[in-house]
Amino acid sequence: MKTTHSFDIIPRAPYSFELTAARFMRFASENVDLIEDGQYQRLLAVGRQLALATVTDIGTSAKPRLSVELRSPSRADLKTAEFEAQLRHMLCTDLDLKPFYRLARKDELLAPLVSRFRGLRITSSPTLFEALVMAVLSQQVNLTFAYSIKKELVESFGRSWRYRGRTYYAFPEPRRFAGQSVEGLRSFRLSTAKAGTLVRLGQTFATKDPLPATAADWAGVADEAVVERLTTIKGIGRWSAETALLRGLARHDTFPGGDLGVVKYLAQGLLGKTEKATEAEMRAFAERWRPYRGLALVYCYAELARRPAEKS
Repeated sequence: MKTTHSFDIIPRAPYSFELTAARFMRFASENVDLIEDGQYQRLLAVGRQLALATVTDIGTSAKPRLSVELRSPSRADLKTAEFEAQLRHMLCTDLDLKPFYRLARKDELLAPLVSRFRGLRITSSPTLFEALVMAVLSQQVNLTFAYSIKKELVESFGRSWRYRGRTYYAFPEPRRFAGQSVEGLRSFRLSTAKAGTLVRLGQTFATKDPLPATAADWAGVADEAVVERLTTIKGIGRWSAETALLRGLARHDTFPGGDLGVVKYLAQGLLGKTEKATEAEMRAFAERWRPYRGLALVYCYAELARRPAEKS
């Protein structure tokens, strides 16, 4: 007998589920965060418990409401509150956008974007570990390639549940990487350096005294302090740490200034530069967006993704 729970999440308005969830649709190889028929699905883990979350948008931008159904292969009572907290974090339902919009309306670049993408939020991984793994996979390669490797790792090491003829995968736990050899991980088209970093990340998060994993665990710790701690792990530089803060902890002022999307695509696509900018130039430019530099970047990326689609 499967366990099922249903509840609603009321995000802070304005909230656009469609725009926010669109990030999960970028790569055909995605096998963890799924969008189908307008619904978001993900196999989540809380400790040893698994639950397939299905999120349906039943509200509007002005009066948002998300309907959630949790299905579990276990008969045990689900830790519903913890699963709900994960979804609230991942879909960024509780952020107050109004202060950001007041700042953005005074900014020549952002003003039209906050109108066009009203209700857009940062989407995040449920754990810092997952965000760091994805940052490592994305280092110095195109994202299509990185996500194809993610698919293979997930299917090899992630827990799964077959439900109604479909197999759903949870992102692998740290212990699964901690127990691998570098040579074994290299078979997934990883360099020796990246394979070693994944093993070290697994060991760091799977020890008896692990590095904190969730946004709640890091609450009250300043962004720079988190970056300093993460960059003590061999293979994790500032770019990977800042990317993980933005995409794992949903820190809305984190600005990965060295990202190719920033120094090239943002600089050339939205700022009109003819060549790549330097990281220092882009960090200086983004100062006008404090304390919402990361959120502003999400809106810029949404505009960059819209423009090729508009031309096609």
